[in-house]
Amino acid sequence: MINMTTKLQTTLLFLCLGLPLSVAAQSAWVSDQFEVMLRTGPSTSNAIQLMIDSGTRLEILAEDEEAGYTQVRTSGGTEGWVLSRYLMTEPSAREQLETLTQQLTNANAQGSSMGNQLGAIRAEYDSATRKIRELEQEKAGLQAQMNEITQKAANTLAIDRQNQNLQQQLTDAEIKVDILEQENATLTSQTTRNWFIAGALVLFGGVLLGLILPRLKYRRGRSRYDSF
Repeated sequence: MINMTTKLQTTLLFLCLGLPLSVAAQSAWVSDQFEVMLRTGPSTSNAIQLMIDSGTRLEILAEDEEAGYTQVRTSGGTEGWVLSRYLMTEPSAREQLETLTQQLTNANAQGSSMGNQLGAIRAEYDSATRKIRELEQEKAGLQAQMNEITQKAANTLAIDRQNQNLQQQLTDAEIKVDILEQENATLTSQTTRNWFIAGALVLFGGVLLGLILPRLKYRRGRSRYDSF
């Protein structure tokens, strides 16, 4: 209230000094009086149009510094003149108090709503945190299973490679056995043929000797008789 009174005194001082005040695009409020008379002109001789309650917002149109009146327009479009000393450049304390009270009420409501929202968000956060822990545990279990499967797969691959190597060695051994069997069969066939040839030669030699030896004996005997 003191602040508003100081501002009103400053305004009156400027009016007394004759300094022009800017009135374009400005607003003014009725001071903390019960009612203010809105007249048709800037004097007490002009007719009263309205009785304006304290805290009503008015639009400033012009000022008559000598008469101490200000031309204003109400929110309903009514134009008239009021005493400049009843106007302030900011809302009245009562209007400000009502505005602040409403803002405080709204802020409390918003704070309550934000508190509820914060509680809901905190609950969602806690739930998400629990789910993350559960997922991390599941991930650790799955990772252990994967490592075990990978190890088994590596062992299986190693065993499979060993089996392939052994299979290849077995195949090579079978091929060598087949080759040796063929060579053995060939040698056996050659040996049999050689023995057959040798037997035939022996037989042929025996027959030949059987034919030659009697003749040799016969010739020896004849030659012996021929000598007598």
